[in-house]
Amino acid sequence: MPTSVRLPAEAEQRLNDLAAATGRTKAFYIKEAILDQLDEMENVYLAESTLERIRKGREKTYTLDEVEKDLDLAG
Repeated sequence: MPTSVRLPAEAEQRLNDLAAATGRTKAFYIKEAILDQLDEMENVYLAESTLERIRKGREKTYTLDEVEKDLDLAG
């Protein structure tokens, strides 16, 4: 799927230099960077979304005691 990305001039130049020095395409490095960081971004942004729902009382939370009792782990 084609996607367009605008980069700051310095990042564009660094990407051009890296591609030229290694013989790989800029698209290769852009793809690698996105795939490398996507899990982290999902974790951060989804956690922020969940926290917001908790703060607004829209997300159920459980205490450690409740979880241990439910899983029959209380000793």
